[in-house]
Amino acid sequence: MKRILIVNGPNLNLLGSREPEIYGSANLDDLEKLITERAQALGVEVDFFQSNSEGEIIDKIQSCSKQCQGIIINPGGLTHYSVSLRDTLLAIELPVIEVHISNIYAREEFRAKSVIADIVMGQISGLGLDGYLFALERLSLIK
Repeated sequence: MKRILIVNGPNLNLLGSREPEIYGSANLDDLEKLITERAQALGVEVDFFQSNSEGEIIDKIQSCSKQCQGIIINPGGLTHYSVSLRDTLLAIELPVIEVHISNIYAREEFRAKSVIADIVMGQISGLGLDGYLFALERLSLIK
């Protein structure tokens, strides 16, 4: 069975309480339940990982490269500067979809730059939690 890793970066553990006017009222548990339900319908397994630490995220991605067939990542603030994350995603050679709950291009200027956008399979920005579901559906189709 296909296994997909869902990675959520810094501050995504605060979903539901952090700027709900931007990120909505659902918390991380709600998001994981939503993804799990869709994964079951699609016949794929999902693993979840959230960390506020860049190093822990990199370690997790490296360790899953043999067991996973794809990654959905919301790097949070790491989106805009983490060359280490970029290098890791290049090294593992798995399909990756970058997801952002808010539209990073309609916010502060610094948020419009993603250091991984040009190396991932695709990017979904501004569609709320549905972005994760769209990414999951797309990765589930890859043979």
